Amino acid sequence: MPLYELSPNTIAALTRVDFASAGVLERTDLQRLLRDHIDVIAPDTLVISEEFSSWDRSDRRIDLLAVDRKARLVVVELKRTTDDRLVDLQALRYAAMVSQMTFDEAVETYRSYLEKRVLPNDPAKSLLDFFGWPEAAAGRFGEDVRIVLAAADFNAEV
Repeated sequence: MPLYELSPNTIAALTRVDFASAGVLERTDLQRLLRDHIDVIAPDTLVISEEFSSWDRSDRRIDLLAVDRKARLVVVELKRTTDDRLVDLQALRYAAMVSQMTFDEAVETYRSYLEKRVLPNDPAKSLLDFFGWPEAAAGRFGEDVRIVLAAADFNAEV
């Protein structure tokens, strides 16, 4: 999609650049920026973990793990370049892997994330407030998992 810069007297096409030529790295730049501004790609979402990898027999990592206001887990998978043809399958695998997460496990995941980022917060209260629940038993947690894919471009198969 072409983008343009508008001023009171002109309209000029912007030159398309890719992240690599602009020096944008996936984890240190793109992931960090989207982590801190998740609403850009997933409105009404709260990030509860970055590089989530809490599996017994796997070293796979979810770029960003979040929850939405309906108390669904949200798997966010980022690609700095044009996605590979398996990004959708990768995200489906991750969604299946977190699909059994409980509210208490989400609280512990969020607690760990906040501690790593040195952010003061009460993770249980923050999640309850985010969902609009007076207590953990007030709603259903994690019955569905959403997937958000973000890449410079997607091939036709995806």
